Amino acid sequence: MRIVRCDGSPGQLAVLSGALAEALDGGAAVLPLPPEAPSPEQLPDPGPGAALVIETSGSTGAPKRVVLSAAALRASAQATHQRLGGPGRWLLALPAHHIAGAQVIVRALLGGHPPTLLDCRGGFRPERFAQLATGMLGATEGQRRYTSLVPTQLHRILTSGPGGPGGPENTAALEALRGFDAVLIGGAAVPTALRAQALHAGVAVICTYGMSETAGGCVYDGIALHGAQVALDPLDGRISLAGPMLSSGYLGDPSGTAEVLREGWFHTSDIGRFEPDARLRVLGRIDDVIITGGQKVHPGAVERVLTAQPGIHAACVVGLADPEWGQLVAAAVIRHPTPLNPADLNPTALDGAVQKVDQLVKQS
Repeated sequence: MRIVRCDGSPGQLAVLSGALAEALDGGAAVLPLPPEAPSPEQLPDPGPGAALVIETSGSTGAPKRVVLSAAALRASAQATHQRLGGPGRWLLALPAHHIAGAQVIVRALLGGHPPTLLDCRGGFRPERFAQLATGMLGATEGQRRYTSLVPTQLHRILTSGPGGPGGPENTAALEALRGFDAVLIGGAAVPTALRAQALHAGVAVICTYGMSETAGGCVYDGIALHGAQVALDPLDGRISLAGPMLSSGYLGDPSGTAEVLREGWFHTSDIGRFEPDARLRVLGRIDDVIITGGQKVHPGAVERVLTAQPGIHAACVVGLADPEWGQLVAAAVIRHPTPLNPADLNPTALDGAVQKVDQLVKQS
């Protein structure tokens, strides 16, 4: 197995890109790690066909190493391109030692072009994104262009535009973001208000759901990608996922693998429901449920309602112990410094962004 240290520099990202290209063609599996991560001890063989090993964030306990085959990576990338309207040029603005960043590289390689690499040493800066994205867009006229961001990056770009705290150089980041045919947003729940703000700004955002064990996002705007399947437990709404993009399991952890991978399904720790239009709505983690007066309340659902209200920038819902109700539903909110003025919205840009996203869904 080949270990590649990813410090966010274009040079190291290019090394990882080359290693992944070899792995997709049958070479040694790649384990990308941040520079500060301790060197792992002797690693077990990831098995035949393995191309990528990704360390999870450990949000559900100790971090695990997820083994992904070349076939799973290819299936995920091909399904993404099918949904988005075909292969294109990709800009990498995410840490490549996480699955979302690694998959940007894989999609770019399978699309026939190396990714455009943003120097992320020192963190994400809208002005640097603007410079690189503007150059990329100008050099790829007539081709489809994509990027992938986390909600925090999207928020920084949107708040650095007109009316935000940034100057003219930061406003260019929003202008560049409008030039992408699709902007995938994942890695965390996307606040309703943030998604609406992006659409109003003319950005063709697509909210993704998935994890390392599914080779990244496999549900886009609530609709499973081609080949992916979604099922909900009839008792508690736990989400299970299936399809050719599933992981082979956890490296050196057969018991952990057997716990979540059963009969071709990956059983997540998330709960959800299907909306009337059959789209998946992720409500939150199964261990975050608040039980108040015998009723189950999903914090994520309450947070979405709160952040959809005018003047509410962010919300965090938690359960507080109570002798009568068992738990009380409590919320901490962050208000916008200034109320949103509907006159500042750009209906033309909004219509264009919505039409882009609608076309992508209809093509799926």
